[in-house]
Amino acid sequence: MSKQCIKAWVSGRVQGVWYRRATQEQALQHGLTGYAKNLPDGRVEVLLCGEEEAVRAVTQWLWQGPPEARVSQVNLEEAAPRDPDAFITL
Repeated sequence: MSKQCIKAWVSGRVQGVWYRRATQEQALQHGLTGYAKNLPDGRVEVLLCGEEEAVRAVTQWLWQGPPEARVSQVNLEEAAPRDPDAFITL
């Protein structure tokens, strides 16, 4: 099993709807580390690091988000491998 890190930028109605917290819950359920943070332009930036299959599952979930979210776009980019020791919201 290989590990990877993916950075995502999520657009739409994703701030003020518990998107970061729900992303954290998904990441922790899949054993991932990284972060989710609000950006000044209304997007949420997410870093997911861990097993490739788990990263893939959560990146697919990013399109859904929590019930109040309305995701319009998810841009993904492979990130330099890192080994954060937790998943945090900023």
